[in-house]
Amino acid sequence: MTAARPLAFTNVRLIDPASGYDGPGAVIVTEGVIADVVQGGGPGPLSADVEVIDGNGKLLIPGLVDIRVKTGEPGSEPKETLKSAARAAAAGGVTSMVVQPDTHPVVDDPSVVDFILRRARDIELVNVYPAGAATKGCEGKRMAEIGLMREAGCLYVTDADRPIVDSKVFQRVLAYAKSFGVLVAHRPVDPWLSAGAAATAGEFASRMGLPSVPAIAERIGLERDLALVELTGARLLVDQVTTGAALEALQRGRDRGLPVTATTSINHLSFNEIDIGDYRTFCKVDPPLRGEDDRNALIEAIASGLIQVVVSAHAPAPAEDKRLPYDEAAPGAVGLQTLLPALMTLFHEGRVPLIDLIRTVTSAPADLLGLPAGRLAKGAPADLVLFDLNAPVLIDADKLISKSKNSPFDGRRLQGKVLRTLVDGRTVFGD
Repeated sequence: MTAARPLAFTNVRLIDPASGYDGPGAVIVTEGVIADVVQGGGPGPLSADVEVIDGNGKLLIPGLVDIRVKTGEPGSEPKETLKSAARAAAAGGVTSMVVQPDTHPVVDDPSVVDFILRRARDIELVNVYPAGAATKGCEGKRMAEIGLMREAGCLYVTDADRPIVDSKVFQRVLAYAKSFGVLVAHRPVDPWLSAGAAATAGEFASRMGLPSVPAIAERIGLERDLALVELTGARLLVDQVTTGAALEALQRGRDRGLPVTATTSINHLSFNEIDIGDYRTFCKVDPPLRGEDDRNALIEAIASGLIQVVVSAHAPAPAEDKRLPYDEAAPGAVGLQTLLPALMTLFHEGRVPLIDLIRTVTSAPADLLGLPAGRLAKGAPADLVLFDLNAPVLIDADKLISKSKNSPFDGRRLQGKVLRTLVDGRTVFGD
């Protein structure tokens, strides 16, 4: 790989949540890292070999860190390959992504961790990191090789969409992970209440005749998980909080000083159960879309900092898996390209300050996983996004780069467009 030419981004609005800076400035990139950050003005005289990019007042932010991405590789490449996901990520300003372990084979062995890391290096687009399975086969019965997978390079362990039902097994996973300093991510849900559900219980689901799960199932699952965290002292990442009742439990856990961080998905910040409309299967996600009161509670939790990380929950599904009766259709939505403009809706609506929104997809997830990315600082990786905050965008699912086109944002008008994405100083996407 040849070295990228030195770059200077000038006349840009820098937003760096890690330092709290939001204002004019410039950034110099040399040999894949940020050589200098100039706050408040220009960079001064530059050598002739530096390529100068005039940002015309556009935003320059750290590359996004998306810690919950599904692909089909290995095993289900028609859904999504690591390369197609990486291309979609670059187009969406995502420079680092963590892929989920529920593939075929499951990422429950160091050799599969190594395979994903080698594939990512061969692709040479964005940074791709694997999450390892918490239990063998993501079946919730026997603990996976957590320590060996950590040594091989996995960033955290999770059984993805499957809750670990057996409390004894989950206690062992937490205790073992703590001994290696490994973060455990877990979906909070009561598996018995949620079995077979396609929607959230309530008047709308009843009218539509859909099998449903009461929102309290999420709180029940979270209360158990918090109790086991209190018992073991392990670090827990609550995988996609989506209900107001669970937020109350999360706040109580945080108030007790438990080492708990929570994510929510851009889908649950952008849609509610009514968006299902006339059985619109592209809006079928897991967890299911909730009521408007829950959506507003999530937005308030982002604003208060109770929820620190927003994920795309990118989950590709081909048309043949989506164009089925609603309760039979596969859950999931692609989201790598729509994450950033959809998140900016909360700024344009005056709900959350801009720097706080950008923190949830840059420095907060990077700090959580111990990555050097997510910041505009001298010596940091030159993972950067030049972004037009006000550019109108009409989402056309057919034009998305992902191999699968299952986007609930299809036809929606958003504001915010990625103009250029850099990884290690290399331009991996440019409009």
